[in-house]
Amino acid sequence: MGLWPPLLLSLGLEFLSHNRCVIRLEPLFLALGCCAAGFAALASVQKIFPYPFVQEDLPNGLRLITVPTDYPNIVATFIVVQTGSRNEVEPGHTGFAHLFEHLMFKGTAKFPPATYDETMRRIGASSNAFTTDDFTCYHTTFSKEDLETVLAMEADRFQNLKFTEAEFKTETLAVLGEYNKNSSNPAEKLEEALHDAAFDIHTYKHTTMGFLKDIEDMPNQFDYSLKFFERYYRPEYVTIIVTGDVRPKAVRALADKYWGAWKRGGYKPAIPVEPPQTAPRSAHVDWPSPTLPLLTIAFKAPAYSDSGKDTAALDALAFLAFSPSSDLYQKLVIEEQKVDSLDGSAPSNVDPALFTIEARVKKAAEMDQVRDRILETVKSFRDQPVDAARLEVVKKHLRYALALRMDNSESVAQIAASMVALRRTPETLNRLYDLYAQLTPQDVQKAAARYLVDSGRTIATLTGPASGGTQ
Repeated sequence: MGLWPPLLLSLGLEFLSHNRCVIRLEPLFLALGCCAAGFAALASVQKIFPYPFVQEDLPNGLRLITVPTDYPNIVATFIVVQTGSRNEVEPGHTGFAHLFEHLMFKGTAKFPPATYDETMRRIGASSNAFTTDDFTCYHTTFSKEDLETVLAMEADRFQNLKFTEAEFKTETLAVLGEYNKNSSNPAEKLEEALHDAAFDIHTYKHTTMGFLKDIEDMPNQFDYSLKFFERYYRPEYVTIIVTGDVRPKAVRALADKYWGAWKRGGYKPAIPVEPPQTAPRSAHVDWPSPTLPLLTIAFKAPAYSDSGKDTAALDALAFLAFSPSSDLYQKLVIEEQKVDSLDGSAPSNVDPALFTIEARVKKAAEMDQVRDRILETVKSFRDQPVDAARLEVVKKHLRYALALRMDNSESVAQIAASMVALRRTPETLNRLYDLYAQLTPQDVQKAAARYLVDSGRTIATLTGPASGGTQ
């Protein structure tokens, strides 16, 4: 290879498989005698997702993303199925994406549940799953020498899942129990009412759990469950993310060995397009027992984008307006103590979703006043640009907060998974944070004026009996 590779390695150039490389700028610039200020200027444009990754598509449509990290011995796999409650397009069949999060642990002929669980215990692995609006994710963290074992077992259950009708009915009753447990939380019921009121035909109308009437009918839907699995648990809907102490070529060989024969499907759901909202909406939940009143104000917001500034601008606005450092939080929570929690969040969804502001009010008699204060704050962001210096502080905070989370291979995989669900590549995170860096006060004001408007607003409230917070 000659002289150049050792020299470049000494200057900070790392080679990876597939002819990819990563330049560590600091040693390179120091070796070349560059000043610290020059290095700092170049470092400021470093990608927010700092790890090199190899992204490959198998012939069957399965996507494999391998992310070598500097953390030794540990590997995390996050398997993203681009199927969530959004995909539940047929009336009467909500909640099936979440149901399969449960059913996927029912095992196969080769690895029945007892064998699967015993293997995970033997290798000291941590394994679990979760479901969202847009995707379902199965994740496992383990020692690097067990990578083949994990990928083999995961491939088997994705391709050969087997459960009886009796097992299916038992699991549907467990899901009903989970729904009932969640429904004992006032915030869960308020979220359910909010989504039902805010959406007319889009599948975001129901939460990830699904409508209660559909969950109650699930035990009768065994045949439909087989159809759901056949449609969505296909390689073109799946991305495997492998992070940690790994080599991309070795990971690809294992993917080919265990996942390469999986047959591509052909189903594409017709997700209904939500019509524009033309007037304010409201919903109310009467809670049967004493509880602090809850208030959620939501606005229709755009689908995730890494090409336009709206996603980044609304996220910055949520922090500027409703985080603990905001003026409104300081007044309502700290000084006046009218609310004991206040939060705002912008959506990152495949389709247009909800920008939400949530408050837990201490006295029901002050609900209207708190609501009006929140709406006044929203109006102020529509009417005038934010302070430029404050926006710069928030942009840096959002960037550093995310960067600090990537302190182990599992966290790296989890962050990558959330972005893969949106664009099937971690690179979308870099594109998004490039847009954060470009945000101006005018961008934030334009986003507020476009989306945080009365015609796109839904207000949901929850109160208990008079003794629950009016005194």
